[in-house]
Amino acid sequence: MLKLFRATAILEGISYLLLFGLTMPLKYWADILEPNKVVGYAHGVLFITYGIIALVFCWQRKWSIKRFIILFIASLLPFGTFYADKKYLSDL
Repeated sequence: MLKLFRATAILEGISYLLLFGLTMPLKYWADILEPNKVVGYAHGVLFITYGIIALVFCWQRKWSIKRFIILFIASLLPFGTFYADKKYLSDL
């Protein structure tokens, strides 16, 4: 479960950066819509997957709700999942 959670965290972080750093500018500045659609769907799936896995992982480890909230907020911030992976998941 830990490997799956870490992989999802990294992929979710990459998709977030691609979405807002690459495909959104392409959509609004160059009027190229397709990359934003593909990356947007992928990011949505990864975001939901990350949230569910974080919830299950915290429940299995009997971590506090505070730690879950930190992990969830990390998914909302650029580079947040990379920080969460380094701080909370890499030492397990």
